[in-house]
Amino acid sequence: MTGTVPVRPVRILRLAAGGDGVGRLDDGRAVFVPRTAPGDLATLRAPRVHKRFARARLDRLVESAPERVEPRCPHYSRDECGGCQLQHLDSGAQREARRGFVGDALRRLARRDVPDPPLVPAEHEYDYRTKITLAVSADGRRIGLHRYDRAEEIFDLEWCHIAVPELMELWQALRRLRSLLPLGLVALVLRRDRAHGRHALFRTAEGEAWGGGAALHTALGRLAQPATIWWQPHDGVPRAVAGAGEAYPATVFEQVHPAMGDRVRAHAVAALGPVAGRHVWDLYAGIGETTAALVRAGASVESVESDRRAVAEAEARGPTARRHAARVEHVLGDLRAPDLVVTNPPRVGMDARVTDVLQRLRPERVVYVSCDPATLARDLTRLPAFRIADVHAFDLFPQTAHVETVAVLDRGS
Repeated sequence: MTGTVPVRPVRILRLAAGGDGVGRLDDGRAVFVPRTAPGDLATLRAPRVHKRFARARLDRLVESAPERVEPRCPHYSRDECGGCQLQHLDSGAQREARRGFVGDALRRLARRDVPDPPLVPAEHEYDYRTKITLAVSADGRRIGLHRYDRAEEIFDLEWCHIAVPELMELWQALRRLRSLLPLGLVALVLRRDRAHGRHALFRTAEGEAWGGGAALHTALGRLAQPATIWWQPHDGVPRAVAGAGEAYPATVFEQVHPAMGDRVRAHAVAALGPVAGRHVWDLYAGIGETTAALVRAGASVESVESDRRAVAEAEARGPTARRHAARVEHVLGDLRAPDLVVTNPPRVGMDARVTDVLQRLRPERVVYVSCDPATLARDLTRLPAFRIADVHAFDLFPQTAHVETVAVLDRGS
């Protein structure tokens, strides 16, 4: 539903969890406005008015909040890209916002009486992201990202300023070699990992096998931009077609901010307390870096991860543990009851069957690593047997409204 908003400027009062500024219309309805800051006084355009709230775009700033800065990215300044939500705010304001998103979710959704948590800042606020997925327009002419607020449209990406420069240099080389890219391309994943270097994965629609990977790899080498080349038929298995590191699947999950990921993992392991001789579950274990740290500290570990390629990588990298290549909710009933649990689920949070098992077994401590405060809060409502002993936020995603959280849950008396 669309409607009109008053010509009268609107004062932005706070930020919502997704990064939009929130003000009030004359009729009392909340209005959500991207690219605004608390304290801004702004006129609005392109309103979409609903029964209880409205959404609008920033038209003109009458007064600017002191925390405003000039965005580094021209795509953000042109209101093209929605990958970042907070580039218009200075570092301090961004951090306070992300702390607030966590605290608000725990108080409002989980009904836990906690303050906004301390936030561990990132050393680098740009040039940190080691993976970027590019979309391709339906006519194949544009490779880039989805337009902000018009997800069906793709804009040509020039440079992503939160990605590590090595990936953007690779992207510039690939732009020069467009004629060598596969037909039917639907997505391009660029990735750098510490163990195996750079990867370019080309995801195509159903069709003939791509035989041009070796030629592209050679051409990239001439441009001093070497990378392992992967090809993945749409919804198929990725396969390396040229380059080093071919045993390592480019689709296996790793943190996109490795330095901060290391800090999160160290904090989570330390938060478990002494683990020597204890039986620990590592749920949603990924490539097993937390499992490896726990085994080195003397724990007996049951590691559960559904991605078989990640489990294979964990076995190649890490010390011995009992590894289960299965969905977490499918195997917990077969495992020995834990003393301690560390869990790092995807953005959707833990399956209700997992929280049911934890609620029934009541291990001494659960350390929950979350990339979404809302699903963390939802899962806490399913774990009334546990009290929050500690919460820390980690700035894994500067310039965005996303935040990593580590919550320490102790068994209640």
